[in-house]
Amino acid sequence: MRYVIGRVQRLVIVLVIVTFTTFLLVNVLPGDVAYQLGGMDASQEEIEQIRRSLGLDQPMLARYLGWMADLLRGDWGNSLLTGKSVWEMITQRFPISLQLMLMAQFMALALAVPAGLATAWRAGGWLDRLVTSIGFAMVSMPTFLIAILLIYLFSLHLGWLPATGYEPISEGLWANLRPMILPAASLALVEWTVLMRTLRAEMIGTLQENYISLARAKGMSNLRILFAHALRPSSFSTVTILGLQVARLMSGAIILEQIFGIPGLGRMLIHAVYTRDFIVIQGCVTFFALTYVLMNFVVDLAYAWLDPRVRERRAHG
Repeated sequence: MRYVIGRVQRLVIVLVIVTFTTFLLVNVLPGDVAYQLGGMDASQEEIEQIRRSLGLDQPMLARYLGWMADLLRGDWGNSLLTGKSVWEMITQRFPISLQLMLMAQFMALALAVPAGLATAWRAGGWLDRLVTSIGFAMVSMPTFLIAILLIYLFSLHLGWLPATGYEPISEGLWANLRPMILPAASLALVEWTVLMRTLRAEMIGTLQENYISLARAKGMSNLRILFAHALRPSSFSTVTILGLQVARLMSGAIILEQIFGIPGLGRMLIHAVYTRDFIVIQGCVTFFALTYVLMNFVVDLAYAWLDPRVRERRAHG
């Protein structure tokens, strides 16, 4: 209970810092949403009336505290431009962004785990050097550049996959997955290297333990040693990286949703920044921060599942 309370306190502190910083930055953006709502022919009196109706004439701190009070009551506010509920807008767009991030993480793990095991088993060999070189080449390239190269190869040159667009799951599973493969692969090809190198380093140390030597002496196969005895105790740092990669996946998804024309939460956030719809901006940033903190909380729980000693230390702590 002490541990859970401590994590909740950290969550609250992070959300307050993130939301206040965002509120401060939004207020220094050029332009005024009141002019956009009033139009080019609106008089100064009409503009001032719009500002008063939206509460924009109040001090920034007062507006922030009022918004935070509404958020604590479950009211995320309404878009200044469309009048739609911000929470409904987020829940409509987030499943699309979540699908992109999950597909990217699955692809990254599908590359990282076999590569990490293979390179650790023959550390220093030709395969280790080859995979490491490829990984460093991938991680040194920005996500948007990989996306452009994949579009050129698989869309323009080969014609296998679409370059842009999105289809809901109601149109069919393959129709839904097909346009998401390239953006997910663009994220995965950057993220897998960190996972692979982390798992490789942990696995090299684990394979030198006495119980691994005992398993070899008993005649166990290499695959059983790797997957049944070495992988789990070598996964602690990898699980930590998975939690930290949530922020990188969200930031990468924002860029890729623009490139591939995916109507996700990141694209909605970019549009809100352009139109100075600060209520939508605040809602999106708060949701991203909340997601990140909760994912790190899940990572901490995963530690207890991977190693019972973690549960014992927390029980006696």
